[in-house]
Amino acid sequence: MLILLPPSEGKKEPTSKSAINLKKLVFALPLLSIRERLLTKALANAPTAPAIDVYSGVLYQALDWSSLSAAAKTRGEKSVLIVSAIFGVLSPKDRIPNYKAKIKSSDWKPALKPLLDALAADLIIDCRSSTYVGVWQPELAKTVAVRVFKKEKGKISVITHLSKKYRGELTRLLLKSGKSPRTPGELFALASKEFDCKLHKAKANEPWYLDLIINF
Repeated sequence: MLILLPPSEGKKEPTSKSAINLKKLVFALPLLSIRERLLTKALANAPTAPAIDVYSGVLYQALDWSSLSAAAKTRGEKSVLIVSAIFGVLSPKDRIPNYKAKIKSSDWKPALKPLLDALAADLIIDCRSSTYVGVWQPELAKTVAVRVFKKEKGKISVITHLSKKYRGELTRLLLKSGKSPRTPGELFALASKEFDCKLHKAKANEPWYLDLIINF
């Protein structure tokens, strides 16, 4: 299982005095030159904290990493990758500074494709927002993109900003589960324990879709 998360615009200011060490981040050597180019001098000397603690937006509030068990955190460190404008992708424990930057797919797509394609993930759960999808398109047949809809007075419509909250809740559910789903069907069965949801099969040019339907 590989869970792809977006970063968040809201971030906490790290208090540690330790500066970033690019050689200790996930995919350190293959991505080093790009990270060095994008990292400003100010950020290179700024205080750092684990990425999962720096990102503080709606998704990460719902994920509530600090309250997870040690086993769930270990599962997260092995299965979660966070897309980042400056760092490409990050593991939850990678130490980073507070930063602001807009992602450019052209910076990352050529470098990330071979690295992420090589990961032996049997199921990819894509919780990224549209801004971050361009950096890597995983194999459609084993990718489940998570969409969020609201049901109000019998009508179903797309949820925009609050969709992040429910993707965070789904990620939390997956990390708390004792067994990682290996197929879209297993993911659907697990998600159905907490959500009203529908699963749509992959097509020639589209991944699987897991639709979370939130009753209002």
